[in-house]
Amino acid sequence: MLESRNIVKKFLNKTAVDGISVKLSPGRVYAMLGPNGSGKTTWMKMAAGLIKPTSGEMLYEGTPVGIESRKHITYMSTEPYFYTWMTAGDAGRYYADFFEDFHMDSYLSLLERMELRPEMKTRSLSSGMMAKMKIAVTLARDARVYLLDEPFNGIDLLARDEIRQTILERAGEDKTMMLSSHLVEEMEAIADTALFIKDGRLAEEADLEALRTERGLSMADRYREIYGHTEVRA
Repeated sequence: MLESRNIVKKFLNKTAVDGISVKLSPGRVYAMLGPNGSGKTTWMKMAAGLIKPTSGEMLYEGTPVGIESRKHITYMSTEPYFYTWMTAGDAGRYYADFFEDFHMDSYLSLLERMELRPEMKTRSLSSGMMAKMKIAVTLARDARVYLLDEPFNGIDLLARDEIRQTILERAGEDKTMMLSSHLVEEMEAIADTALFIKDGRLAEEADLEALRTERGLSMADRYREIYGHTEVRA
């Protein structure tokens, strides 16, 4: 469904993404893991069509990512992206104007589930409340591909449980979920496949069930091996 072929992105003298090739399949939840600065956000922004690669290809169903693919790919960034005059309800109407697959009823239900109200002003929201609102507005789209960049940042433990459950409910056989994070433990219960990114490169793609059954390792164990230079023994 979504594929990057030897994709590279350079900013002046820095190479943020260095030749990542990966193909994402529908019906799976992917965890893109790595320390801050490893290239996760840059890859996601290219997948969402927000920035262009320096070289290589980013494809959605075999065609280059662009204006048309944005109808089917939804991206949640780490940065706040709502006008300060908006209420949570305004943010939903803003999305509804741009995306045909946005469902206001679903959004209002998600707001309630996140313990937010439509009349709340975005400028008065705490960082955790803003993070929950971004989750709600993103998951209220009936997209084919969901790209969530650091969805658990700034959110308390109980809210994280609610968000994990909501993500699993949105997942389906015809949808692809990609979540980037450096909070490995939060991803263990929901991901099917882990993509370990290191210094802008794909260090490993791991099927998590095979990792557990064949090697006796959790995703967190493998993370420690790749980034901590230690071998975890089963």
